[in-house]
Amino acid sequence: MTTQICMHYYVSGKVQGVWFRASTKEQADQLGLTGWVRNLPNGEVEVLACGDKESLAKLHTWLKTGPRLAEVTALRYEERPWEDYDGFSVL
Repeated sequence: MTTQICMHYYVSGKVQGVWFRASTKEQADQLGLTGWVRNLPNGEVEVLACGDKESLAKLHTWLKTGPRLAEVTALRYEERPWEDYDGFSVL
């Protein structure tokens, strides 16, 4: 059986106002991940994504650069226990 985990990310840089949340949802949907993405008041984007390790690794790689207009300067993350979500949401 495939191990299901969640990853909690904080993405810094020019990541708000560049379609980061919508693009993250698109990536997560394509990879079959669940969870959510939201903007934070400090200018970061926060992501909680749950699924198999291979799909999460692909999302992680994508988050390092984000969509075309984004300029990611830092990506902090930690593994979290599995949580059930119904799809992937933009909060």
